[in-house]
Amino acid sequence: MKISNRTAALGTENAFVVLAEVNRLIREGKDVISFCIGQPDFDTPRHIKDAAIRAINEGKTGYTDSAGAYVVREAIADYFSRTRKIDCKAEHVVMANGAKPFIGFAIACTTDYGAGDEVIYPNPGFPIYESQIIASGAVPVPLPLSEKKMFSFEIDELEKRITPNTKMLILNSPHNPTGGILGREDLEAVASLAIRHGFWVYSDEVYSPISYDREFASIASLPGMYERTIICDGASKAYAMTGWRMGYAANPTLAPHFARWMTNTESCPNHMAQYAVKTAVESPQDETLKMVASFKERRDLTVGLLNGIRGVKCLMPGGAFYAYPNVTEACRNLGLKDSEELRKFLLARGVAVLADMHFGKRNPGDEEQHIRLSYATSREKIIEGVRRMKEALGANEGMEKAALSVKA
Repeated sequence: MKISNRTAALGTENAFVVLAEVNRLIREGKDVISFCIGQPDFDTPRHIKDAAIRAINEGKTGYTDSAGAYVVREAIADYFSRTRKIDCKAEHVVMANGAKPFIGFAIACTTDYGAGDEVIYPNPGFPIYESQIIASGAVPVPLPLSEKKMFSFEIDELEKRITPNTKMLILNSPHNPTGGILGREDLEAVASLAIRHGFWVYSDEVYSPISYDREFASIASLPGMYERTIICDGASKAYAMTGWRMGYAANPTLAPHFARWMTNTESCPNHMAQYAVKTAVESPQDETLKMVASFKERRDLTVGLLNGIRGVKCLMPGGAFYAYPNVTEACRNLGLKDSEELRKFLLARGVAVLADMHFGKRNPGDEEQHIRLSYATSREKIIEGVRRMKEALGANEGMEKAALSVKA
């Protein structure tokens, strides 16, 4: 029996593909240090776990509204209002089992299948953006990110991709895989284009608390933008709750339509986990702040060490927990075709990373090679993993100095 073309063409998230490969190697007794998965290595804070246990004991184990329990959505609306400087109401909020469903819901709500409707998305970027655009029958329009612009994009590159068929622009800041952050000036320029041309903005803000050197800014906070912005956030990164699968989105117009998609797909979000999220967003954010401080130390360590390896250049990411080093020269030195060959080369030597091809097709004219490392792992593993990379790629004398300066 034949499967559908739509399913055959469906993309995936290669972080999980590589993770499965890493886990297989570990089962076979191989020693592998993995930088491939974007998951905090912290446990979910105790007070959040206790809230879920309390909810179970109180019998919160049945269906809720498809959008989520109203009292929980009130708490999320208050959280969005405080952190995004908007007037968000519970009626604007919908919860789902993870943040990913909202990518598909947003595309389905703003485009029609096979009508030539276009969605602009960042490239490189989270691979599910392109996957869901294609699966929804819309037209993917990649927006190249520039290393020269600290992995932001040129506004004129965005403007020349806007057509009468443009229905939505996807933004992701802080950004996966590069750690880049959009500044207020960039957001203001995007907002001006969105208002002038009348397209929606899907603002993926799941890394919003993990911003190191500047305050996070949401495009929804700009005048006239909340109404046309879909804010998407989730508990996975901010509260070390990846396995809880709790995401939430807000938009005054689209919320009831997202709720209908929830009815059609998942019935409702996980009931008891909703109360864990309620506690997470209402409580003091001390545990998140500690986690972010630790990630910043690891960022500085990782980038310092990477820049001591021959053939590797790494910008300092502004947020999230990813480093995205340029390895063009390293590939050339080793006679490797591209970053995917380098990824396989490193995996054979006990280091798991992702190649740039896992985050989108190469932008025309861009021959630079990159890999992504998640530094959401221990300091010891970072040091040992990058040491193995040094040994595999060859090192500059400055690597030890870099490690010492970061340690100091």
